[in-house]
Amino acid sequence: MACAERYVVGLDISDNAIQKAIELSSSSPNMRHCTFLREDFFSWRPKELFDLIFDYTFFCAIEPVMRQVWGQQIQRLLKPNGELITLMFPIDDDHSGGPPYKVSVSDYEDVLHPLGFKAVLIKDNELAIPPRKVLNVQNMIEVNFVTGTRDDWKVEEEFISTFTLTCF
Repeated sequence: MACAERYVVGLDISDNAIQKAIELSSSSPNMRHCTFLREDFFSWRPKELFDLIFDYTFFCAIEPVMRQVWGQQIQRLLKPNGELITLMFPIDDDHSGGPPYKVSVSDYEDVLHPLGFKAVLIKDNELAIPPRKVLNVQNMIEVNFVTGTRDDWKVEEEFISTFTLTCF
């Protein structure tokens, strides 16, 4: 993803994850177009907002009581017309405990709709990773949401953020 046209910021609270990301990307010719930061997502306040946020299974890893705060922080970090791409584990109804915690598309909708995000596309994806199917994880699903005005919920062309939810 990192290139001259796109500067990428990787964020994790784990020193080990940051070190591994640096190791894995060190040989990339585009390394100068990215940085990795050890920060707490919930309290992080970057100097600039983002065009794109890629959330790799973070939503299912946090305590369910933190999901509203997650959505609010995503909204704070995204520019208008920004995009959120999230990998989600839609775990079946027999799963309890966590992490990962049980999540569904409606869990994302419950968090994002009140913030002005709206679903515009839900699509099954048949490229599920086989080992994850063994863990009772459904096929990938892609869901797109857009934000509208906060007051009347009408989508306005000049202020559209897309939320793309890709689920394993």
